[in-house]
Formats: sequence, C-alpha cells, structure tokens
Amino acid sequence: MIVVALDTASPSTVAGVMLGDGTVVEQRDDPPEGSRGEHASRLLVLVERALAAGGVEWGGVDRIAVGVGPGGFTGLRIGIATARALAQARGLPLVGVGSLEALALGADAGAGAVAAVLDARRGEVFGGVWAGGRQLVAPAALAPEELAARLSALEEPVRAVGDGAVRFRQELERAGAAIPDDGSRLHRISAAPLCRLGALGEPADRDRLLPDYRREPDAKPRQR
Repeated sequence: MIVVALDTASPSTVAGVMLGDGTVVEQRDDPPEGSRGEHASRLLVLVERALAAGGVEWGGVDRIAVGVGPGGFTGLRIGIATARALAQARGLPLVGVGSLEALALGADAGAGAVAAVLDARRGEVFGGVWAGGRQLVAPAALAPEELAARLSALEEPVRAVGDGAVRFRQELERAGAAIPDDGSRLHRISAAPLCRLGALGEPADRDRLLPDYRREPDAKPRQR
C-alpha cells in the first residue's frame, strides 16, 4: 500500500510517502524555536517533494493520512483542509491519525510506556500515553503538573517525548519520566508512524473529518 501522510499539529510541517515495500520518504520543515510554523506555504510543496523523492505519481497512491491533533488550531485547520482537498481531487480514501499517537509510536522502543507531550501554550500541554499500541492515558489538554501526576500513577517506566516534554522537563522528570536530550529527533512527529497508522486505520467520511482540538480556541467571537 502506498500512503501519503501529512501533519501540522506542531510547528513542524511534515509530509511523507510510504512505498509498497514499507520504506518511508519524508520531507519536513522544522521552524526556529518559538515559531508557530509556516504550514500554509510549506505543506503542498513538501507533499510534492516527498512524492518526487519516492518516485511516486498520484495515480499510484492508495490513500491519504492526516494528523488530526490535538495541536495548534491554525495548523490543524490547514492540514486537514489540505488533506480533504487532495482526497477529493484525487478520489482517494482519507484516514485521520492521532498526532500524539504518531509521536508516541515514533519513540516506542518496545519496553515501557511513551508519553507524547506537545506544548499547548497557555501553560498547558496536550498529552497522552501509549504502551505497545495500548492507550494508557487518553489525549487531553492538561496542566504539566496534572500530566506528571498521571505519569506517576502508572506502573511501568515512562519515556516522555515532544516539545511539551522539553519545555516542562523539570515537572515530568520529577514524576519519574525519562526525557531524551532536547535536540533528539524523538521529540518530533515524523512521517513513518503517520504512514503506518494511516495504512492500518479505517477511512473516514472526508467531509466529516474534523480537527481534534481538545480545548477552546485562544480567540473567540465577541459575545453580543
């Protein structure tokens, strides 16, 4: 199965293609720390570069997978709208993939649990925990201290990854979590787990696939 996958839940813009032999070709843009990313200008360019690098034409693609979050509001809207438009234009099935689950899968070493933690701003994180494909803590928007308490309650050792784990390293390490060095690639959502989850997932109704925000947006319409 050939899968095109993309994710814009974090400041990074990620695109990849899984070839028929399981090889994944990735193209990505990782902006400077503190940036919200340039998803709108980068995403389609990276998708086309990934296809070209893999030697794949759109006619050979079997399905599209897109990270649905939780993550940044603007980024998720751009990613999902783009994936829906591509699926409609190319007549392809569309699969929604949990961005935190993909982050956790990319750091799964086969022993213990992985906490996927993205910086949600406002002093919160988007966090969830998986072990061997089992969900131990459902994705949620949490204060770092609340996530740390949930990690402390788990019976197995935990590795925490993601930009939220880097930002709130002190709180999570006090809860016993092991966190890779700040520059580790394990802190980034990558194309390979996105493609793997997309290949296994059930296609969604394209027009009903929505972002998984997990909390209210930063900006709300003024009440009258």
